[in-house]
Amino acid sequence: MSAVLLAEFIADIGTSPLAQWAALAPWELTSQSEAIVRRLIASLSSAGFTASGETLVHSSAVVESGAVLKGPLILGPKCFVAAGAYLRGGNWVGEGCTFGPGAELKSSFVFAGAKLAHFNFVGDSIVGSDVNFEAGSIVCNYRNERQDKEVLVRLAGALQRTGHQKFGAVVGDHSRIGANSVVAPGALVRPGSVVARASLRDDELAQ
Repeated sequence: MSAVLLAEFIADIGTSPLAQWAALAPWELTSQSEAIVRRLIASLSSAGFTASGETLVHSSAVVESGAVLKGPLILGPKCFVAAGAYLRGGNWVGEGCTFGPGAELKSSFVFAGAKLAHFNFVGDSIVGSDVNFEAGSIVCNYRNERQDKEVLVRLAGALQRTGHQKFGAVVGDHSRIGANSVVAPGALVRPGSVVARASLRDDELAQ
């Protein structure tokens, strides 16, 4: 199987806390999200963070009343989480990220400056730096429409199996995901890509 090199999508992964897992296939990373975040919590200096169970929130982050944060979770410096946002399932969030009202993040790794504007869902995914999700855009993580639920990815022009039924996408640095668009399971979105508003990005359908 051809390799997916996360460093080709996310420039900072090699210098981030996730560096030791950078050689994993992205679906292997997300499928272990809870265990990985717990390891990061155990190795992280608590200085600058407020801990509540398995949830670590940096003192410079702003979390509005009505947001739901479920551990294991690391929420980095200068993040903003609006009322009605929901973070669950094992998440690591880098510096300066924004989660607007109604945004949901599940089992994902999000790099600096990424924004889920509002009414978004991103599941089992790796999101690069300075990625913006406009209102209503989502990353699906499950092939509900097929009897065979295994997520496939397109590598070197051919569909290849991941061995996993839950995997969303890798969204490369500086990408823009337009309002009310859908990124289907298994997408590998190159850095600087634009997914048009009200469109479907499904790599399984690509030729």
